[in-house]
Amino acid sequence: MATDSWALAVDEQEAAADSIGSLHIKEKREPVNGEANANIFFWGGGGGGDSGISSPTNTTSLSSGTLKPGEDGDKADEEEKEDKAAQSLLNKLIRSNLVNTTNQVEVLQRDPNSPLYSVKSFEELRLKPQLLQGVYAMGFNRPSKIQENALPMMLAEPPQNLIAQSQSGTGKTAAFVLAMLSHVDPANKWTQCLCVSPTYELALQTGKVIEQMGQFYPEVKLAYAIRGNKMERGQKIEGQIVIGTPGTVLDWCLKLKFIDPKKINVFVLDEADVMIATQGHQDQSIRIQRMLPKDCQMLLFSATFEESVWRFAERIVPDPNIIKLKREEETLDTIKQYYVMCSNKEEKFSALCNIYGAITIAQAMIFCHTRRTASWLAGQLSKEGHQVALLSGEMTVEQRAAVIERFRQGKEKVLVTTNVCARGIDVEQVSVVINFDLPVDKDGNPDNETYLHRIGRTGRFGKRGLAVNMVDSKHSMDILNTIQDHFNKKILKLDTDDLDEIEKIAN
Repeated sequence: MATDSWALAVDEQEAAADSIGSLHIKEKREPVNGEANANIFFWGGGGGGDSGISSPTNTTSLSSGTLKPGEDGDKADEEEKEDKAAQSLLNKLIRSNLVNTTNQVEVLQRDPNSPLYSVKSFEELRLKPQLLQGVYAMGFNRPSKIQENALPMMLAEPPQNLIAQSQSGTGKTAAFVLAMLSHVDPANKWTQCLCVSPTYELALQTGKVIEQMGQFYPEVKLAYAIRGNKMERGQKIEGQIVIGTPGTVLDWCLKLKFIDPKKINVFVLDEADVMIATQGHQDQSIRIQRMLPKDCQMLLFSATFEESVWRFAERIVPDPNIIKLKREEETLDTIKQYYVMCSNKEEKFSALCNIYGAITIAQAMIFCHTRRTASWLAGQLSKEGHQVALLSGEMTVEQRAAVIERFRQGKEKVLVTTNVCARGIDVEQVSVVINFDLPVDKDGNPDNETYLHRIGRTGRFGKRGLAVNMVDSKHSMDILNTIQDHFNKKILKLDTDDLDEIEKIAN
C-alpha cells in the first residue's frame, strides 16, 4: 500500500476490489406462502472472494447490499447520487456493439494548413495484418465516425497529439487501443505505451479490448498496474503496454521503478471527466505526464467537456488536434405527452393500472425519485402479475447491466428505476415512459434536461412515443407547468378513469 497522502483515495478504492462471488438470480416463480414479489427480477448477493487480476472478468462491488422490494431504511428515501465512474462502466457493459449515431464530428486541427485525412475503411490505414485481423474479429467492418477522423491522426508520422470528445459506444476505446498496438515494437521488452483509467474496473474493461484486438499479435504483452497485482520490487515488467489507475502507475514509475517513463512513446488518458471527479487523480495524472519525454504522443478522451475538463486536458496535452462530437438534438416532436392528477402514490398506481388495462404496451420505463418508491412500486406491479425489472443504486454495476440486458431481451416488460440508474439506456421496444415522480434537481427545481432524456427514450428510432406524468400536488403541477413552458409543448390532461379516453391516446 502506498503511504503518500495523494494515493490514499486510490488505495482504498482499489484495495476493495473483491469479487461479488456467487450471485443468484431470482426469476419468475410461483409465490411461496403468499409472497407477492415472485415476478420481480433483482439480485441476491453471495460471498466475497480474493481480489486479483488473473482474469479481467473479476467483478467489483461499487456499493454494498441490494435493496429488495419492501425494504425500509432512511437511505431508500434519499435521492440517488450520480457516480460518473459507475455510469461509465455501466455504459461499457451494456453496449456490446457500436451505437448507430447520427452525431456530426467537428475536427479542429493543430495546423489548419495541413490536409485533413479521414478514412472509410480500415485497409486505408495500412495496419499490420495481425491487427487488421483483430479488428475484423471484433466485429468492426468499417470505422465509426470518430474512428474515421481520429485514427489517421493517431497513426500519423510523426505522431500527433489528440483531445477527443466521444460518448460510450462510439468506438473510441478500440481507436486508441489500435493506436497503441500499432506503435509498439514487439522486439523491445519494455513498456512503450501507457494507458491511465480512473478506476480498477474501467482499466479491466480497456484491457479486454487490448486482449481482443491483439489476439493475433501474441508478441505484444499487456500488464495491469492496479492494486491487487502484487509485484516484487525490482521485478522486470515485459509488457509493452501497461494499463492502470493513476496511483499505481505513479508507484510503478517512481517508487518501484517497474516502468521507465522516458521510454514511453504513447500516453493515453481515458475518461478524463471521470478522472477529475475522483479526488487525487487529477494531480497524479499531471505528475505522470510530466515524467514523459517531449516527443511522447498524448491522447486524451472524455465524454463531456465542461470547463474544468478543458483546463485539465490542456495541461495534459500540448499542441493538440481536437475532435468534438456534436450532440444529437433530442426532440419531443414525436412524443405525445399527458399528465394525470392524483392525490397520493396509491392513486398514481391505480392510474397506472388503468393505463395498462386499456392499451397495449410493448415495454415501459417508470421513473421514481427514491429507491423506496421504486421498490414499493415494483412490488405492487408484481402483485398485478406484471413482469418487473427493478434498478436501484444499491446494486453493483455488473448487477445493473444484467438487469438492463434482460429488459432489452424482453424478459421483463416493465423497468422501474431511479433516474441515476437509467442514464444511457436505449431499448428499441420502449413505447411508454411514465414519470411516477417528476424530475427535479438537487434543490427541488424542475429538471428540464432530465425530463428530455427520460421521455426522449420513447421517441427514438423513428417511432412515435407516449409519456405520462403523474401529478400529486400543487407543487408538482407547478413543476410540470415550468417544464411545459420550457419546451413550448402542450402537456394534455388525461382522465385515467375514462377507459375510452385512454384508448384514444394509443391510436
